[in-house]
Amino acid sequence: MNEKSSKLSRRAFLLSVGAGGAAGAAVLVAKTQAPGTTQAASQEKRDSRGYQETAHVQNYYRTTQV
Repeated sequence: MNEKSSKLSRRAFLLSVGAGGAAGAAVLVAKTQAPGTTQAASQEKRDSRGYQETAHVQNYYRTTQV
């Protein structure tokens, strides 16, 4: 019975270490975000995203033709 409780305590420890590491990483990411980002800059980024038919995409289309 003692062996089973020690396995559980190790599992709980490793789980808490993993969760603590993830929480710490989230805090670091939140702190490194630029506070002065404007909504206009975000809008420009959104407008530039999307489908772009590049040479790589055209090559893929060419190789998939039957």
